[in-house]
Amino acid sequence: MARQKERFVKEIAPALQQKFAYRNVMQIPKLEKIVINIGMGEAVSNSKAIDAGVGDLMKITGQRPVVTRAKKSIAAFKLRTGMPIGAKVTLRGERMYEFMDRLMNVALPRVRDFRGVSGKSFDGRGNYTLGLREQIIFPEIEYDKIDKIRGMDVVFVTTAKTDEEAKELLRQFGMPFRD
Repeated sequence: MARQKERFVKEIAPALQQKFAYRNVMQIPKLEKIVINIGMGEAVSNSKAIDAGVGDLMKITGQRPVVTRAKKSIAAFKLRTGMPIGAKVTLRGERMYEFMDRLMNVALPRVRDFRGVSGKSFDGRGNYTLGLREQIIFPEIEYDKIDKIRGMDVVFVTTAKTDEEAKELLRQFGMPFRD
C-alpha cells in the first residue's frame, strides 16, 4: 500500500542513512521486487495441478502468474523439455508493498508455532528468500477448496550491497527475524 512507501521515505530511509552513514540518498537500499514461486512436481503426471497452483497464486498476489517450464529432460522424473512444472509472479510497486504488508501482518502470524523467520537465508548480495510450507496461511485461500497443500518460495530482491544492509532494511519494514 501507499503507507509502506511513505513510511520508507519518511522513517526507514533516514534510519538506514544514519546507521550505515550513507553520504548520498541514492546509496540507501530499496526493495526492488518480490518474486513468489511455486514448484509443482506433481504436474508431470497431473496436468490439473498447474491450474490449481496458478489459481492459488493469482488469489494470493492479485496478479496473473507465469507458468514455468522444464529446461531439461530428466528421464528418472518422466520429465521432458517444455513441460509445465511451476508458476511464478513478480511483484513491483504498489502490489509489492501491499503483498509484503499482508505477508508480515496477516499470513506469517498464522503459521503454526511461529517464532520468527530465519535471519540466515540471505544470498550474499542482499537478497532474502523465505520458504513457506503451505499456501493456506493466506486468508484469500479457502481451506475447503484446495486440492493439495503446496509450499512456495518468496524472494525479496533489494538494491543492498551486503546482507547486513538488506537485513536491516527488511527489519525496518517489519520482517519478524528470530535473532
